Amino acid sequence: MSLRLAVLNVGCRLVGKTRLRYVQKPGSQRKDFDYLGRVLSGRKKDLSERVEAGEPSVTVTEPADGPSGTILYFHGGGYIAGSPLSHRALIRSLVRRSGARVVAPDYRLGPEHRLPAAQEDARAAWDALVAKGTRAEEIVLAGDSAGGGMALSLMAELGAEGVRPAACVAFCPWTDLTGSGASMVENAKRDPLLPVERLPDLIGFAVAEGADLADPRLSPLFAKFSAPAPTLIQHSQTEIVRDDALRMADVLRGAGGEVVVQDWPNPPHTWHIFGDALPEARDALEKAAQFIKAQLRLA
Repeated sequence: MSLRLAVLNVGCRLVGKTRLRYVQKPGSQRKDFDYLGRVLSGRKKDLSERVEAGEPSVTVTEPADGPSGTILYFHGGGYIAGSPLSHRALIRSLVRRSGARVVAPDYRLGPEHRLPAAQEDARAAWDALVAKGTRAEEIVLAGDSAGGGMALSLMAELGAEGVRPAACVAFCPWTDLTGSGASMVENAKRDPLLPVERLPDLIGFAVAEGADLADPRLSPLFAKFSAPAPTLIQHSQTEIVRDDALRMADVLRGAGGEVVVQDWPNPPHTWHIFGDALPEARDALEKAAQFIKAQLRLA
């Protein structure tokens, strides 16, 4: 474990987990996320960034000398927080390392727009890319936490239509909104960031009243996959959604998919958001970039 990760874990326990345990309104989390994105984003040098209007609008980040392939990236934040800005450090690092452009939708959030609004926006972003001439086999679906779940549920939806993206990359994906994974109990104290007791409150903010939490659009763990694309799943051994990642890998393999699972001993949930500022994030993003480049060459 790097010194920076050791310090980060202490900070997550003392500040991050405490704040998440008591925060009452999503607005506070949104401000925290975007502040983190501004602080960690670093220089824009050698990159091109623009916002393209649409429903949803998307932030496009690409190498200044032109991209090789496209990553459709869905940010995390429990469906109530996060944005392309909050994940700027992650996105910029992934672009530099993979050579691909990242298209990051600013999808609708709860409680103003409850699920499945986010999933509808994910599909709309895919359709817009394809309508502009990007082929399915040139697109890698990716995301972290809730966004990782969105990438996986979109892959299931596309597969039912006979459409297959180049690959899928999921960082610490939240794939089971029912909370049935054993790690929800086993890692409740070990997780340095996420307070498991707040899961019902988060669901209340994010999901439409009366919605089925096992709906495959919301919980891709329960989806039926048809010829899933090669998938990379990364997770922390100590996070409460560890089993969301491991069981998701089993589901994809059961559907005939090729799945690579990579784990780290004890970073906080979606440590990737710290980009190049954290050695463990650099390591994870470099491994993800190598996987993406390999799949795009095969496309």
